Amino acid sequence: MGMGGLLAFLDIFVESSEMDHVIESLLKIDRIEELYEVTGEYDVVTLIRCSDIEEFRDILKNKILKIKGVRSTVSSVVLHSHKVPRSNGEAKPRSQ
Repeated sequence: MGMGGLLAFLDIFVESSEMDHVIESLLKIDRIEELYEVTGEYDVVTLIRCSDIEEFRDILKNKILKIKGVRSTVSSVVLHSHKVPRSNGEAKPRSQ
């Protein structure tokens, strides 16, 4: 997909005993571009790219919220990207 479409961060609260299952299930959803297990208020943070709000709703309602162990989610739809990571793989390691 090009620069069009919808980009959203989805923060997920997970039952701790189901973390491995939730991560495995999320990895199967191809619209999830990034997936992090994090400290803090949420347990998992994802970045989702889809065509429009209807597709996002479908992924959230029919895939993510149906995963056993997902307690709740908080969505943040991206309005504008001011700085994005380079995706061409040319990022250089920091010198020591």
